Amino acid sequence: MKYSFHPEAKEELLESINYFEECRLGLGLEFSKEVFSTIQRIIHFPSAWSEFSENTRRCLTSRFPYGVIYQVIEQEVIIIAIMQLNREPDYWKKRMNLSPA
Repeated sequence: MKYSFHPEAKEELLESINYFEECRLGLGLEFSKEVFSTIQRIIHFPSAWSEFSENTRRCLTSRFPYGVIYQVIEQEVIIIAIMQLNREPDYWKKRMNLSPA
């Protein structure tokens, strides 16, 4: 199964990597590895996590307070958001009707 990022989700990921890298050298890389590990879990078990809203699911990262919000459309996982868990919970919903990059 392949995956793609909504453009804003990709931007969120890059911003978060940069933030963690500014906090401590190498932490951004650790964060990116954690996110991509989470995406791999989603790809292997796309239905394993409960529905987060209509047509979306959320898989939490193990180490950082983030969740990967995604949809499965046909044979593709579309990453809707890389959500910081303390952020406004529904900010990403406006992305649902936009097509991914």
